[in-house]
Amino acid sequence: MTPPARDWPALPWPAWQETHAALHLWSQVVGKVRLSHAPWLNHSWHATLYVVPHGLTTGPVPDPAGALEIAFDLLDHRLRVRGPAGASGFALEPMSVAQFHESVRGAVVEAGGTFAIHGAPNEVPDPLPFAEDRAPRPYDAEAVSRFHAALLRIVPVMEAHRTSFLGKSSPTHLFWGSFDLAVTRFSGRRAPLHPGGFPALPDAVTREAYSHEVSSAGFWAGGNGAEEAMFYAYAYPTPEGMAERPVAPEAARWDAELGEFLLPYEAVRTAADPEAALTRFLRSTYEAAADAAGWDRAALECEPGRPGRPRPVHPPED
Repeated sequence: MTPPARDWPALPWPAWQETHAALHLWSQVVGKVRLSHAPWLNHSWHATLYVVPHGLTTGPVPDPAGALEIAFDLLDHRLRVRGPAGASGFALEPMSVAQFHESVRGAVVEAGGTFAIHGAPNEVPDPLPFAEDRAPRPYDAEAVSRFHAALLRIVPVMEAHRTSFLGKSSPTHLFWGSFDLAVTRFSGRRAPLHPGGFPALPDAVTREAYSHEVSSAGFWAGGNGAEEAMFYAYAYPTPEGMAERPVAPEAARWDAELGEFLLPYEAVRTAADPEAALTRFLRSTYEAAADAAGWDRAALECEPGRPGRPRPVHPPED
């Protein structure tokens, strides 16, 4: 059951990490369908998934036969495909990655779409091709529902954070390679060539993603060097002195090994005002990055957006 609107659900990592691992790999199968059809958009924005009230979706995907959409319905726990030939899908339940891969193939073809993807996961160590990953995988529907409920609390805060920036900014979207929710701001200046080196990810992809200076923040539910649900914030390139700058709330800290600021999800969830706590983290870590790197903040920032109010435009100077 979805928690009440003001509640942020608990996300105890050990209790659902195996389901999380399955959902991560399943999301890669679905995300790669979008990747295989959509023309490349800067920083791989053409490949991500989006959080919606019923779960996660690819949004419209161009297909030779017409538009296609694949969605994880995390309310009814079904994988739904809509395409030029109609709708199809199947139940989300315990199954191997190979079974999920084949079921997605069948559902896409039944909906009139084309299924032709790169057949192995990215950004995981020792990737096993989807069709060969026959190990049983659990599916804890209640834990997945809590994860989705958490995303529905987090996305509006990140989207509100976007509105106070006039420069280039990404959508708030989910990268299925690392399985994290992220929003990124850009200074407008080119960045040094990224060294690459991410597991099972071509360096050309990494280097295009980090072609320009960024201040990025996001959320992952566990893993990635922090074995609990965690918010993070980093800059590329990491400016000198960023780690020493003050950030909020009090539970936020710099992790020298990861080279990022971290804030436990549990500290936000249990705060008197979770939205305000997360907003402070997003704002203060951006300021730490922008100030340390010398971004032109006066030109890039603005007042937060408000519903129904156009942003004021200053009259041109005489």
